[in-house]
Order: sequence, then structure tokens, then C-alpha cells
Amino acid sequence: MLISTTEQIAGREIVETLGLVRGATVRAKHLGTDVVAALKSLVGGELTGYSSLMAGAREQAIDRMITEATSLGADAVVCMRIQTSTISKGASEIVAYGTAVRLSG
Repeated sequence: MLISTTEQIAGREIVETLGLVRGATVRAKHLGTDVVAALKSLVGGELTGYSSLMAGAREQAIDRMITEATSLGADAVVCMRIQTSTISKGASEIVAYGTAVRLSG
């Protein structure tokens, strides 16, 4: 599955637009991660526990979007975007979305 944030796939022609596809996940912080983050905030630097949590959530959302695109018979997803929103204190929703398309050749 080709994924692009642009409207086109270089060297390929879009022959059919199949529609919007999306994948979402909601993740909550872990108490242990909060403790480490609180300590880290005293000295500064990257909060690697949160970075890892969000990276995994983004990958899961993209995988779910790809699954939906595959079920439509898509070759690619164009104009892919990722959006994050807070659901509640300590929980975030990550949504990956784009347009599923069929390509020539």
C-alpha cells in the first residue's frame, strides 16, 4: 500500500477514487510513565515514554487506515493526515485519514 501526504503518487495515475478511509486509536498514559515524566521535567529533555506511546499509537492508526483501504481494493492512500485530540485528562485519540485510490498499471 502506497501512502502519500500529497495528492498524487509520482509516476502513477489515479484511475479511481474510492473514498475516505481512516483508522483511529485512543491511548491513555501509564502511571509509571507519568512518574518518570514528572522527574524528567525537573531536569528537562525528551519525555521518551510519551514519545514511544504516541509513536505506537500513530502506527496503529495508520495500520487501521491501511486495513480499511485494502478492504476497498485500494492501491494507495493520498492526502494522508494524522490528527491528535485529547479525549480526557491522560487520554488522546489519534486518527489517520486520507483518500483511498486505485492506480494505473
